[in-house]
Parts: sequence; C-alpha cells; structure tokens
Amino acid sequence: MFLLLIVSAAGLYQMDNGQWGLNALHIAQHKLHHTWVQAFALGVLCNLLVCLAIWLTFSSANAMTKAAMTVLPVAMFVSSGFEHCVANMFMVPLGIVIQNFAGAEFWAATGTTQAQFGDLTPIHFLTNNLIPVTLGNIIGGSVLVGLANWSIYRRPQLKAANVTAITQTTELTSVKETQMNNNIIVKDIMNTQPVTLSVEMPTSVALDTLLDHNLTSAPVTDIEGRLVGFFSVHDVMVDLWCQDYIPEQGQKVVDLMSRDVVAINASEKLVDVAEFLCIDKEQLYPVSSMGIATSFSTLSLEERAKAMKVSKPHVLPVLESGVLVGILSRAEVMKAVRPIYGERLNVVERELESA
Repeated sequence: MFLLLIVSAAGLYQMDNGQWGLNALHIAQHKLHHTWVQAFALGVLCNLLVCLAIWLTFSSANAMTKAAMTVLPVAMFVSSGFEHCVANMFMVPLGIVIQNFAGAEFWAATGTTQAQFGDLTPIHFLTNNLIPVTLGNIIGGSVLVGLANWSIYRRPQLKAANVTAITQTTELTSVKETQMNNNIIVKDIMNTQPVTLSVEMPTSVALDTLLDHNLTSAPVTDIEGRLVGFFSVHDVMVDLWCQDYIPEQGQKVVDLMSRDVVAINASEKLVDVAEFLCIDKEQLYPVSSMGIATSFSTLSLEERAKAMKVSKPHVLPVLESGVLVGILSRAEVMKAVRPIYGERLNVVERELESA
C-alpha cells in the first residue's frame, strides 16, 4: 500500500500517453474476471513456484546463486499469468486507484472511459480474487510444497544408513609386498564385538554407554542388525550449543544420529583402508573428470601428501551382506601395520633405545 501510494503520487500511470496506466487497468480487471475455481487453481500453481524459489535458495550459500534461483520460478509465474495474493495486493489496488483518481486528460489520452473499468472496486477485489487466490496460495505453498517436503524428510521409517564405501585400490610396489602382508583384510583385524546403540535409546543412556566404554562414538543399528546411523558426542555437543545447553525433553538417539555413514566391507584390504584414512587423492592429484590437471605445485608427491589436511572418520563400521559385523578404528589399523617397524621391544629395551 505504501508503494502504491508512492507510485500513484508520482503519476507513473500517465507515462507513454497513459498507456502504462491503461495496461495496469487491463491487468487488474483481468484478475477480477476469473471464476473461483480458476482463481484458486492459479493461486495453487503460483505458490508452488514461489515456494520452490525459496526452497531453491537453500541449495547454495552464494548470494548471486540465491538471486538466480529466486528469479527463475518467479519469472515463470508472472509470465504464465498465475495469481499471487501479495502481488495482487499491489496490482489490483493500483487499477482501483487509477480508475477512481485519474484525471480527464488520462481518459482522453487513452481513448477509454472511467465506466469501462467500473468493476474495479475493493469488494470485487476481495470476493472475486483475494479470497480464492489466497486459499490457493496456502494450498500450493504450505500443503503441496511445505507439507510435501515435511512428509518426505520427516523422521522416516528406519532404513539402512546411506553408506559410502571405499572403492579405491592401492597399487603395491615390490617393497610394500615384502615388508607388509597385503593379504590382511578388515575382517582379520576388526573389533567383532563393538558397542552399538539402538535408535529409541534416550540420549542420556547413549552418552552413559559411550562414557562407560571410554568411547566418543558408536554405530546405531536396528533390531535386525542393519546399520541405520552413527551417533557421536560431536553431534551431541553441536545440539547442546544450538539449544543453549538445555536439551530437548525425551530426546533419543534417532534425533541426533547421522544417517550419512562411511562404512567399509569386511573383505576390504588393510592397505586400502590405511590409504583411505590418510590420503585424499583428489587433493593429491587435482584433476578434472577428463583427467586434466586443475592446479600445479612445485612440491614433490611426498611433500604434498604430508601437507594435506584430510578429514576422515576415526571409527569405521564394518558391513557384511549389509549387516554390521564389527568396527575398525585407527588403533586397530595401526596395530596391524606395526610389524613393518620390526619386532616389539620390551619396556627395558624401549628405554635403552630412546636413550
């Protein structure tokens, strides 16, 4: 209404010998001649696109991308003639103001009369457009977009976790083959009796379980032993920070666990797991999907590997036929590769060696 007041005071409707205002009158009048069903359906279609525009902005943190994502659906709803109650609260009142307050020179310049637009009244706007369009907008936005997405992304019936497996394979040189048993697989060294949590376990009980076993994380399984998530104290601390350290009443493991889990197969080779935990090949060999180098460095391969900052899980769930059969931590990996350094020394020998 404030914008309408400024636009009207500026006399913009007189631009181009009144053609600007005449176009606004035709648009406003057209909006009042839909049937209720048409107005409602156009409102549904419109807010599908408007809410889609808002939803799309969540897909990026970049301001320019957000702007582009907003423009496309909004431009589509305007060009398609869909109806939006908020947009109409400017467009139709603009036509009403022009119809009631435009001078005789405006009507003479446009070759029309005030009576031709006599149906542009607040009552007609309210009953023929604003009410059905608003109802359609509510259904299109809150039900078909908001409620639909809530239904899709609400706490689902428990499914197996989204598991990312290790797929890279290490090419072993003859030196590695002679110094390290490259036939060792995860099943040989994993912890076969891991501490697991259930989805319905209260957060407090889950934390006590972790503390009792001196752990910071644990896999979450369903009654069939399938991996459905991973629970860690990091997730708990983030949630506490977000809740001002007042935890939600009745909170359970399923509310905090991560469903995107990096897991490994029981038949994976130890050398592949060790490489996965410490080397990021995308950083080490920065190339495009076509194999073209995307950056160059004067550092040697060894220097690049040691300078990399790799963030990988400290505990990996181990799966066999989709069922959790154990976990593998960095400690187990290190125990398995320790023989490369020779036989284990006793305490006295270690003290003499260090001296």
